[in-house]
Amino acid sequence: MNNLAVEVKNFSKRYGSITAVDRISFNVYRGEIFGLLGPNGAGKTTTLECLEGLRRADGGTLKVMGVDPAREQRRLLALIGVQLQTGSLPGYIRVGEAMRLFSAYHGVEPDYALLKRLGLEEQLNVQYHALSTGQKRRLALALAMVHRPAVLFLDEPTAGLDVSTRIALHELMAELRAEGTTILLSTHDLAEAESLSDRVAILLAGKLVAVGTPRELTSAGEGLTKVSVCTSGNSLAGLSLPGVVHKAEQDQYDVFFTASPGPTVAELISRIDSAGDELIDLRVERPSLEERFMELTGKQVMKRDENNGQAWKVRNDQLML
Repeated sequence: MNNLAVEVKNFSKRYGSITAVDRISFNVYRGEIFGLLGPNGAGKTTTLECLEGLRRADGGTLKVMGVDPAREQRRLLALIGVQLQTGSLPGYIRVGEAMRLFSAYHGVEPDYALLKRLGLEEQLNVQYHALSTGQKRRLALALAMVHRPAVLFLDEPTAGLDVSTRIALHELMAELRAEGTTILLSTHDLAEAESLSDRVAILLAGKLVAVGTPRELTSAGEGLTKVSVCTSGNSLAGLSLPGVVHKAEQDQYDVFFTASPGPTVAELISRIDSAGDELIDLRVERPSLEERFMELTGKQVMKRDENNGQAWKVRNDQLML
């Protein structure tokens, strides 16, 4: 049995003279959460929309559960659930009516419990135009999930959601994954992607620059591991170790940055013991996916600048020309 839920091979998409996605390839396995990351304009939404059958690829091959999204749309719609980055419903349709309509289309019973979990149980008779932005996004999520699709596409699903609804969504995603649903998640929240995704792909300017588990990507970078140490006698103050950056004490902790956390921790403990000091707390923090993301995008920006003579800069999660 083919274990691939989504197959992307040499996929390209152009808008006039602009190449939005340039010959990228990756696979998504059944039952995994796959994060699609990248700055604004990287090609994430274009890739999702072509997989969802909303746009046609200009090159390469796309498959969703073995189905060609452009040529077999009827079969595709029975297999996927989609929450778009931006979307809308008729202004006067009520929340309960939308749930019944989508459920009837997919041949399933309305899932009012799902609306309750997403905080919409009191809005069943409220018309769509009267919902807040956050409530509209929650309704879109519920409608995308109602038929428990084989593949669920989520484009910035937590944008505009409050903390409790965000937590409820994360729990739902975990449940769907446990049931075998494959989830493609596009998000600017890198902490969310790191905690939820089995694997992630990073796009930059239409190119695929990295694919792997969050741990694989963070361990492959140049980011330094942070080691924070608190002792009763402050014996590590002013300590200098080869290849280790020691920052001034922060909240009674000495903070070290190192590319070799194991040997560094061992040396620090040895120094504490030799000084007759007492270790109160020791914390080791790996580089985050966000740090790795900025490292990757920063390198690619430099390369693009050298090749094309264009001035690019990175600010937060946006790449701007």
